[in-house]
Amino acid sequence: METILLSTTYFGPVQWYQQLHRAENVKIERWENFQKQTFRNRCLISAANGVQALTVPVKHGDTMLIKDLRISDHGNWRHLHWNAIQSAYGKSPFFDYYEDDLRPFFEQRWDYLLDFNEAIRQKVCELIDIQPHVGYTESFMQPPSEQEDRFEPKKYYQVYQQKHGFLPNLSILDLLLNMGPESIFYL
Repeated sequence: METILLSTTYFGPVQWYQQLHRAENVKIERWENFQKQTFRNRCLISAANGVQALTVPVKHGDTMLIKDLRISDHGNWRHLHWNAIQSAYGKSPFFDYYEDDLRPFFEQRWDYLLDFNEAIRQKVCELIDIQPHVGYTESFMQPPSEQEDRFEPKKYYQVYQQKHGFLPNLSILDLLLNMGPESIFYL
């Protein structure tokens, strides 16, 4: 049985969810050191002016292990992220359908980034109707570098596609809010 290793991710990219869906077993790496400017605490959405990055602020402390990394409440980021998502996807075909499932992630406080990301992953899997077999590493495991770009992106409808062209590998939010229940066919 093939097991793939994935890093935790904040509303991860479509290709991350492709790997999650297609693998027999998945391990989420909990013991790695936090790396800035990665999908661990950042997602990319398609907004009116192009790709927009949304970053969850984290507290830098004694440890930078993903399993111990705390979310910072600095800068009213929850409100800013939700407003950005509403602005970007408010007119998408499925925003109204999924809004009540997504809004709580921007209203509740979470202490740890890993817990927050895992709650998001579980909800997204439920909404897309995939049931991956997910476990967590017990010690640090180095992921193979070629694992990241394993799948060719499939095109789907995007709200701003006429303005920007198709933008591949955005946050799973883009696929979900544009394609709804058909999202599974793109994974």
